[in-house]
Amino acid sequence: MSTRLPVAGPADVRRYARDLARRHPRMLWSALGLHVLAAAAGLAAPRLLGGLVQAVEDGTTVAHVDRIALLLGGFLVLQTVLTRYARYLSQVLGEQVLAELREDFVENALALPVGTVESAGSGDLLTRTSRDVDQLGWSVRWALPEWTIAVVTAVLTFAAALSVGWWVFLPCLLALPPLVTGLRWYLGRARPGYERESASYSQITTTLAETVEGARTVEALGLGRERVAAADADCAESYAAERYTLRLRTVFFPSMEIAYLLPVVGTLLFGGWLYTRGQVSLAEVTAATLYVQMLIDPVDRLVSILDELQVGAASLARLLGVGQVPDDREVTGAVPVDEKLDAEDVRFSYIEGRDVLHGVDLDVGVGERIAMVGPSGAGKSTLGRLLAGIHPPRTGRVTVGDVGLVELPLDDLRGHVALVTQEHHVFVGTLWENVVLARPGSSLSEIRDALAAVDALEWVDALPDGLDTVVGSGGRALTPAQAQQVALARLVLADPHTLVLDEATSLIDPRAARHLERSLAAVLEGRTVIAIAHRLFSAHDADRVAVVEDGVISEFGSHDDLVAAGGSYAALWESWHGKG
Repeated sequence: MSTRLPVAGPADVRRYARDLARRHPRMLWSALGLHVLAAAAGLAAPRLLGGLVQAVEDGTTVAHVDRIALLLGGFLVLQTVLTRYARYLSQVLGEQVLAELREDFVENALALPVGTVESAGSGDLLTRTSRDVDQLGWSVRWALPEWTIAVVTAVLTFAAALSVGWWVFLPCLLALPPLVTGLRWYLGRARPGYERESASYSQITTTLAETVEGARTVEALGLGRERVAAADADCAESYAAERYTLRLRTVFFPSMEIAYLLPVVGTLLFGGWLYTRGQVSLAEVTAATLYVQMLIDPVDRLVSILDELQVGAASLARLLGVGQVPDDREVTGAVPVDEKLDAEDVRFSYIEGRDVLHGVDLDVGVGERIAMVGPSGAGKSTLGRLLAGIHPPRTGRVTVGDVGLVELPLDDLRGHVALVTQEHHVFVGTLWENVVLARPGSSLSEIRDALAAVDALEWVDALPDGLDTVVGSGGRALTPAQAQQVALARLVLADPHTLVLDEATSLIDPRAARHLERSLAAVLEGRTVIAIAHRLFSAHDADRVAVVEDGVISEFGSHDDLVAAGGSYAALWESWHGKG
């Protein structure tokens, strides 16, 4: 059962937006100043045209008309130049802000507790990384600059309209009731609607990812129809979410059109009535009507872009929500006195109320080799992850040198305990870069020694470019066994004192795995090793064997003692040895 990552609240989004604005005060105010000047240059036209209409009524000359035309052309050119540089600065600012948003998101995503990522599933995080980042990029690059231009233009145009006369304010009041009513109705529904829409995309991605990753299981168990039905249900929810936001737009935007037209009609009628009474001039009526007419475009853009901003705000809230996941570590600053690993009355559950570990106690000596065996689903891997500090126990403690693993900073923890599983990843880059991830700055001889320790040096030297061979997506494809050897080479370079190996050689041929484990044993001499394996030769070579059944350690002792006891381990050994 997966859980969704949190979503930041409106106050958090506003606070973060203010913080971003404070980081770039000079560029922000420069862009805003240019927008103001560009809008002001555009306000000259109604005044000039109003004066021209009045001049034509009173009688004018061709030269006067030519001068007005030249002035109009000059102001138009000035507005064009100012607008060009204002937009340029806004877009540069938008790119810088977007880069910082991405950096903050990546930092927060990398700081997520592993347990949280696993419980949330990959789909939610992938959707935030891809779709939400793209939508926010569109909002920051285009919607926000355009909205800023519209705000500045609307404010200055309205001020210019009022400068014609106080009476212009009265027709403009006609727009307030439909505007306020429509905005209140829309804004109260848009944010949750777009968040629901984004969440539905996350669920679609999660279901598709699970189906693809488990394709063999789906095929083997004949679960194709069930998976298709799950995908259909996710698509139906996404359709319902998008239909809801579409309904909001189809109601909201037409109602806004009425609000735009009312002031124009009102200004023309009211101004005409005042003109017939001799209280205003024809030039004032013309200028006022043109100014109110000019208000339609910025106000329309304000309302239209508001929809884009709502989408962007919903995406930003989802991205910021990644940083609001509570840390599962309580760093105390305590320093382990030694490398002794202990688990005391450990209980753990993935789902509240359903423990998978039930009061486990484990005492691991420094330098001891422990093998954990047992049936699938018994809790071996879960216990291994707790012993590596991946998950904190629900109750009880897991300590190294009498200090809880979750009390150590991650960088310090990995110097004490490291986990290697059969799940691994080859990053895009050279083989050299992939190996030194564990310890940047490692020398060539150290890298080659690490590869030799995991029996990988021979095939690495056979590559066309050796350690400089590009691997990962788009590069040379490594076999699962080779990728696993790279992961083990990283482990050798990291040089932690305690290792938890969860099926770390499962993808390698059994004979090669046997040789590899013996090679690793020589390299890891003196270190504590906890190996979780189905291949019982690892248990035969271990100092002690822990048999995990139904979330508890049912047997614990040396290989010979457990075989002699005739219990669960003896049965496993007889079954496995007989097959061998």
